[in-house]
Amino acid sequence: MPTKRAEPAPSAEGEGQGESEGLKPSDSYVQSFARGLEVLRSFGAGVPAQTLSETAERVGLTRAGARRILLTLQTLGYVEQDGRQFRLTPKVMELGFAYLSAQPWWHLAQPLMEELTQQLQQSTSAAVLDGEDIVYVLRVPMQKIMSINLGVGSRLPAHATSMGRVLLAGLAEEQREARVAAMALQPLTPRTTTDPEKLLRTLSQVRRQGFALVNEELELGLMSLAVPIKDRAGRAVAAINVSSPARRQSAAELQKLALPALQSVAERISSMLPH
Repeated sequence: MPTKRAEPAPSAEGEGQGESEGLKPSDSYVQSFARGLEVLRSFGAGVPAQTLSETAERVGLTRAGARRILLTLQTLGYVEQDGRQFRLTPKVMELGFAYLSAQPWWHLAQPLMEELTQQLQQSTSAAVLDGEDIVYVLRVPMQKIMSINLGVGSRLPAHATSMGRVLLAGLAEEQREARVAAMALQPLTPRTTTDPEKLLRTLSQVRRQGFALVNEELELGLMSLAVPIKDRAGRAVAAINVSSPARRQSAAELQKLALPALQSVAERISSMLPH
C-alpha cells in the first residue's frame, strides 16, 4: 500500500505537491499530467478501490485537485465510480500492453522460456529494471513456490532478487553506486543484504561471473538464479531467471543444474534483439 502523506498546503494551481514536489511546471514538465499518473499509481493490490478523500491523502493533493483528476480519468475510461469508491478499469492495461507490444521479441522469447521451464521443471521469468524495482515482463510458472502471486507487471525490489542484481550489476560503476545509494534496502528476510557496501561488493562479483544467485533473501525457502539478456552493444537490458524451493536442492546444485541451460536461452533471446 502506498505510504500515506499529510495533505500539504495548496500550490498556486490549488493542488498539493505530491511526488512532483520540487519540480516546477515548464515547457518540459506538465505538472497536471504528472499528478494524474500519481493518482493511477496510488491504486494497487493493497488499494483496489479508494474514495476521493483517500486518493487526495495518498497522493498529496487537495480534494479539489484529486476530484478533477479522478473525473478526468473516469471520462477517459481509466477509472470507474461505484458510490463513493473509485477503482481502475481494465482499460489501464492498455498502458502496460503498449510497452510490451513495442518489444515484440518477447513473443519470440516465450517459447524458449516455456522449453526451459519444462527442461528444468522449474519456474522461469524475465524482467527489466525500473528504479529500485524489477518489473516482470514474462513468467512461465511450473508450480506455486512463492507466497505472492507474480505475473506480467509485478514488481519486486531489485536488491533482493537475482534478476535485479544482474541488472544492477550491468550498470556503469557510477550509475550502480548512485542507484544503490538511493535505495531503501529493506530486510525482507533475516538473510536479506541491507548494507550498501556489501551489496556493491556482491554486484561487482555478479558482474565478473555473469550471473546472480540469491538464496532466501527475497523469501524464506526460495532460491533463484539469473543471467542477463544483452543488446548488440553488450548492455544488460533484461534478465531471465529460474526459481526453486530451497529445500529441493542446494545453491551449488541449482547452479550446476540450471546455469548452462539458462545461459544458452539468454544468448538465444539476446540474438533476437533488434540492431
